[in-house]
Amino acid sequence: MPAPNALADIAAALAAFAPARLRASSLTLLAALGYRSDRTLPIPGAPDPAAFRSLAEAASGKTLHAEKAKFAEWNQAELLFQLTDTEVQTDRSLFQDAPLEPGLLESYLFFAIELRGARYSRTALADVTRQLNRLFPMPVVVLFSYADRLSLAVVHCRPHQRDPSRDVLGRVSLIRDIDTKHPHRAHLDILHALSLPERLHWLAAHQQPRTFDGLLTALLSALDTEALNKRFYTALFAWFTRAVAEATFPTNQARTRPPEEHVIRLITRLLFVWFVKEKGLIAAELFTEAQVAALLKDYDRDTGDAYYRAVVQNLFFATLNTEVGKRGFSREKRATHRATSPATGTDVKCRTRPPCWRCSGARRSSTAGCSTVWTARRPRPPGAGASTASPTP
Repeated sequence: MPAPNALADIAAALAAFAPARLRASSLTLLAALGYRSDRTLPIPGAPDPAAFRSLAEAASGKTLHAEKAKFAEWNQAELLFQLTDTEVQTDRSLFQDAPLEPGLLESYLFFAIELRGARYSRTALADVTRQLNRLFPMPVVVLFSYADRLSLAVVHCRPHQRDPSRDVLGRVSLIRDIDTKHPHRAHLDILHALSLPERLHWLAAHQQPRTFDGLLTALLSALDTEALNKRFYTALFAWFTRAVAEATFPTNQARTRPPEEHVIRLITRLLFVWFVKEKGLIAAELFTEAQVAALLKDYDRDTGDAYYRAVVQNLFFATLNTEVGKRGFSREKRATHRATSPATGTDVKCRTRPPCWRCSGARRSSTAGCSTVWTARRPRPPGAGASTASPTP
């Protein structure tokens, strides 16, 4: 598991990222990942994309495919640095001397490009990455900035089977749509896995040679979808095993299910609710402890069930499993596993006269606003003024 300080440093670099300072912000982020170098080439006219393109084409003798590279959408382009053995030395050389091998990679170029659009597909970013790599004999790592998102792209290169002096571009691996202000924990974990110290550890653990080919393999492994899925399901199974052993479930039901079945149902519902939240259909604040904890009665993260009763189960049953016009807090008694109904008056007091349809538990018959006083287990949804019995996707 990544050290909290390492993740905090990466999160801080993301939060400070400013497209108006593309070069400085990109260098700060890469430094947080352990990649630094003074080896660079000032480009007259930078960060003008035209100046970048002119220099790249002149140096390579090749022409950038403007359409595939989406050059018309480039707002800024920067050559950040070239990473070689010299720049990454610590107490000893990072890369050991090795016999010359066909296709052996000797250095990496790091670029930063700001795009004008708000969102870009994986295919679009991969096309831009491939077109840039066609201009240079060494692999190119590209940091894309657009709107409030970042993406990092690495391309796989292999020797040409008939011409050893040439490399063939393979798949492009991406970590895409990183929210700079509110990054996902998964994005932070992947960025940490891409850091230079972690990749060197990976090389040692897998007995891979400390060559540039080896480092590229290590970088691609951190972005490999199969490996990421394996890590996710390994962690999920560990949580499942712990939950089965520690969690308690209702026993006064008509049918008592085994703990494994309860946990599987809980996991699948949580995954679905999280997916809906990621689509922006459920308020993210409902999953932020600092936002909800103070609004729940008898909240105890370690031993209590207030959050589960007031938020999670009302999402499961009273909202997502209920017709829109009938949504509201669950009407089951507290003795059961569901939360208390607002219609009983034990959880909230509605100031609206007559009580609004949400707090009364009635069918939607009025569009009158609600100024509910939150007095118990019921979390306030985002936004000032009006409140809802449960988030409506």
